[in-house]
Amino acid sequence: MTEKKDFLFEELKTLSRAISNTKGLPEDLKERLDQMIDRLERMANVGHYATEFDTLSRYIDIVTSIPWVEETTDILDLEKAKESLEKNHYGMQYAKDRILEYLSTLILLSQRGEEAISRSPVLLLVGLQGVGKTTLAYSVAEALGRKFERIAMGGIGSTIELRGKAKSFPEAEPGQIVKAMIRSGVRNPLILLDEIDKASGEQGLRSDIMSILLEILDPKQNVAFRDHYIDYPIDLSDVLFICSANNLGTLSAALMDRMEIIKMPSYTDQEKIVIARDYLMPQILIKSGLRQDELIIDPELWPGIVRPFGFDSGIRSLGRTLEAICRKVAREIVEGKTTSVTLTAENLKYYLPQ
Repeated sequence: MTEKKDFLFEELKTLSRAISNTKGLPEDLKERLDQMIDRLERMANVGHYATEFDTLSRYIDIVTSIPWVEETTDILDLEKAKESLEKNHYGMQYAKDRILEYLSTLILLSQRGEEAISRSPVLLLVGLQGVGKTTLAYSVAEALGRKFERIAMGGIGSTIELRGKAKSFPEAEPGQIVKAMIRSGVRNPLILLDEIDKASGEQGLRSDIMSILLEILDPKQNVAFRDHYIDYPIDLSDVLFICSANNLGTLSAALMDRMEIIKMPSYTDQEKIVIARDYLMPQILIKSGLRQDELIIDPELWPGIVRPFGFDSGIRSLGRTLEAICRKVAREIVEGKTTSVTLTAENLKYYLPQ
């Protein structure tokens, strides 16, 4: 029993230090946490270990993990933004121009001392799967020097997953928004709400989720976003939200009114050849452990590689095709069958995934 009490007191010391060391912790919330510590100390003194001890200690641990004041400083450099977009994307000039125009307004407002994020609409990237929506959002974060977090909305089947569950319930935890902020370690990350059109297939529930999204994205409401688990207002006004969707059919009109829609075009075959040859292949060779001279591809074969099974709008399956080719070559080298492979019209079908 003594060992258990010592362990509890040691944990309480750790929690108390976390409260003291948390920068920017609101004073009234700090008082609430101190009261919880007092309650936990009384429980530990009488040797009474209950589920409530776990519940309160976990709550304190999570609240003190929230970045209340830590933030990154935005890089207000349009040339750097152009470089980031060109480095990560080939083609898509229309989408790039719209992104640069959007960043220009953020930069101009910031330089003139205005609230840039709250004065700007939320970007909504719309396009088929694999056209580069997630990578484009990451490029924006990279250009601004912001931490990047992604929330897969396709897996959201309950409003609790966004807003959290009250700590009094078993297995309670904060929602995905608060979790993303904790992971990023800053109060102003860029959060991608990915594929918001896939959030819950149930009509009523989808409407509820759209309402919560509107609260999260509206600067007039998100300055005091209340997660049910934290049960304290959290300022999301400095978070840069970007959304993506495959189509607009399931989005509410009120939510759409808050969005700046950027439609992502499908890649042409010629664009995909350049992407495969100059962007994807060098990375996949490295991941496969191959040197450039161990896999040589006849330039005339690229049309057959980018379209082996018919039309595909994105590049995700193209990446998988190249990975499959590299894996086969790697196996042959490891088994000692060859020291290098040259893809030709005669052997291409063998190396393509079946």
